[in-house]
Amino acid sequence: MALVTSKRASSSSFTQFKNFDVFLSFRGEDTRLGFIGHLYNALRQRGINTFIDDNLKKGEEISIGLLKIIESSMISIIVFSENYASSTWCLDELAKIIECKKNDQLVRPVFYNVNPSEVRNQKGKFGEALTKHEEKLNDNKRVQTWRDSLYEAANISGWHYKHDCTEFEFIQRIVEEISNSRLNRMPLVVAKYPVGINSRVEAITLHLDIGSNDVRMIGMYGPGGVGKTTIAKAIYNRIFDHFEGSSFLENVKDKSGAINGIIQLQEALLFDILGDGQLKVGSESKGTSVIKNRLRNKRILVILDDVDKLDQIERLIGGCDWFALGSRIIITTRNKHLLCSLRIGHSTYEVKELDSHEALELFSMHAFQRNKPEEDYLELTDQVICYAKGLPLALSIIGADLCGRNEMQWKSALDKYKKIPDKDIQKILQISYQGLDETEQDIFLDIACFFKGHYKEYVVDILNACNLYPIIGIQKLTDKCLITVDRSNKLWMHDLLQQMGREIVRQESPQMPGKRSRLWCYEDVVEVLMENTGSENIRGMMICSPEPEEMQLEAKFLEKMKNLKFLMVDNIDICGGIEYLPNGLRLLDWPGFPLSSLPSNFRAQNLIALNMPQSQVILDKLLEV
Repeated sequence: MALVTSKRASSSSFTQFKNFDVFLSFRGEDTRLGFIGHLYNALRQRGINTFIDDNLKKGEEISIGLLKIIESSMISIIVFSENYASSTWCLDELAKIIECKKNDQLVRPVFYNVNPSEVRNQKGKFGEALTKHEEKLNDNKRVQTWRDSLYEAANISGWHYKHDCTEFEFIQRIVEEISNSRLNRMPLVVAKYPVGINSRVEAITLHLDIGSNDVRMIGMYGPGGVGKTTIAKAIYNRIFDHFEGSSFLENVKDKSGAINGIIQLQEALLFDILGDGQLKVGSESKGTSVIKNRLRNKRILVILDDVDKLDQIERLIGGCDWFALGSRIIITTRNKHLLCSLRIGHSTYEVKELDSHEALELFSMHAFQRNKPEEDYLELTDQVICYAKGLPLALSIIGADLCGRNEMQWKSALDKYKKIPDKDIQKILQISYQGLDETEQDIFLDIACFFKGHYKEYVVDILNACNLYPIIGIQKLTDKCLITVDRSNKLWMHDLLQQMGREIVRQESPQMPGKRSRLWCYEDVVEVLMENTGSENIRGMMICSPEPEEMQLEAKFLEKMKNLKFLMVDNIDICGGIEYLPNGLRLLDWPGFPLSSLPSNFRAQNLIALNMPQSQVILDKLLEV
């Protein structure tokens, strides 16, 4: 029999109830006033939304509404007592529950004052009751369905009350396990406004093909802030009910870096799927062995979110061959190359930025609480969309920040964003940079400050002369979704990643540009040159005015910049003291160079790229020296 929460309900009102955590099936005459009442109260006190009903007339047909409630419940508990099989109502409930089990509903039996073998083999009162039903109903097909359902239910792992503990202790054990199972079968919070999620979930779900009876792994990659975790959560919510167990391990990179972090992740994975909070593994190697042995016969869904090292995958899931057929594994990462290192066949999916329509809708939902902007803010909204370049993280954070503000405040905020990125956006994007080694960080900052849009071979030659090993370094930046190489073999990066890199350089010395390693902003460069505050820290300098500038600058400013490797000059006059050009220059890009030759004491052997009037003539003369 089944229950409703606190108020009694007739069968006609069942359809208003849905999405219960637990559906209780029981024989009221045996257990209503004792065991079931205590179990129900214990579940409710734990916050588990439980459906029961004790107001149904004897012999009443099971209703369509009740069948729907069984379907929409996460877990069904069948309490087998000695007179359970005498009720056709209970047997119909049981048949429906077993049907739902085939659709991955969690079903757990309780054997209360009966032996599981009596239920499995339909002996004793169970056998007598079924015989009477056959004689009375003259419906062998229906009775056979009941027999099959009883047999299947009795073979499910459950709880057998053997009077070896108090009834209270027995109920607490049930509640504890159900609580753990319920937590694992709760949907994840995805996003406040899941714009653009469904199409990406659909595409990845096609790759997963959960109806096929093989083991599949899919790797989702993309830059920080593009929505990988959000999409993975949405996929989890859509399909986790199709598996015997599921686990979503978030922030694997960060958590594995903590003391005993991998062990804690291993225990979390085992708890999610087995529901045993007492299971401790003690060491990483033991945890790996326990996962392999305890989960190998289960059809499970595992999502490892934000992975950055292969050993994290190996310690948590090994290979796909660890798990039963039908299992699915999803990995999200910023490192595309990591997915190529997996030992078993898999597919990959690149998570790309939102298109312009999706970006507009997402930003509008955060900024205006509707799917399009207000008329007075159309132009300002266009500026935000252009700035964010489809990155959901930026659209959400900026939208929430501008919500409710007036036009003047919007304009002021946008001016600030263009100069100084939002700290929350910077924090997320900078994680990928922090995972690079020193030479890779230098390559990334050089591209962000000077070489975005340049041909890869050109940049490789220059950076190779700086001992940065750019062939492997640029590949690693590409693998980690920090830069891209287009069909023309030019280097590009998302505008916000470029801004992130430049902000890292600005933070080297926020108030004194001359102490930074790279200068590209014209205003900062003019300040350094006019006040002669340059230093040996400066690695590269771009002296490029947006328009031809009448102001003249003295070349003597170069005297302090002994480590200058890149110098780019355009639309500005620099006069006198050309001898101050440092011999360590690798790149000299100066289309408006005022002289026909370089100083005779300038050593050309370090120069890799030269872009000046009569560049070849100048270079030939230098090489003759």
